[in-house]
Amino acid sequence: MALHHFHLKADWPGGRDNVGYIESDKLKTKISIPKEMNGPDIGTNPDEMLLGAAATCYIISLAALIERAALPLKEMDMQSEGIVDVTDGVFTYQTIIHKPRVVLKADATDKDLKQLNRLVDKAEKSCMISKAIQGNVELQMQADTSIAAE
Repeated sequence: MALHHFHLKADWPGGRDNVGYIESDKLKTKISIPKEMNGPDIGTNPDEMLLGAAATCYIISLAALIERAALPLKEMDMQSEGIVDVTDGVFTYQTIIHKPRVVLKADATDKDLKQLNRLVDKAEKSCMISKAIQGNVELQMQADTSIAAE
């Protein structure tokens, strides 16, 4: 068994309307409450960071699966959306919707496209962030997969 340790240092001056700072090996940024929640909206915030973690984990997992399957990838990108419900002053991260767009090269076959569609779903199940939030945040997929025109 291998254990990987990740570390993050957070500085916060106190008070809800202040601006803090986080720093890890590769991530260094200001943090605050977003404007949607009546904060100063400086730097990033936990809502964006959870969405970013889920999205990057998913797209990297998908890329690895596509590579292992030796599918003829032309291009891929993704939009993701996070939905936070506020009911009676309680904030609940409700849903994350991934919208990957994956295009295979023109010489790909229908069999390749079917395999790609299976991998689009498999990537969500194999991503460690998806596993971590499973049962707490609904995960939805709106994939756009195709074969490039010649």
